[in-house]
Amino acid sequence: MSFLIYLAGFAILIGGIAWGLITAGVPQLYVLIASVILLGVGILTGVTHIRGKDVSK
Repeated sequence: MSFLIYLAGFAILIGGIAWGLITAGVPQLYVLIASVILLGVGILTGVTHIRGKDVSK
């Protein structure tokens, strides 16, 4: 559940950044590329922060 909240917050952040880039006149292709990269970074950081340590070792 906390992972979904983390991703929702990151999606809002990406939306704000994309809106700002479009307002600044950056071409849509670059905005799309930046959004996909940020989404990947968000998923990676979310998984690493949410996932617990393996205690079986």
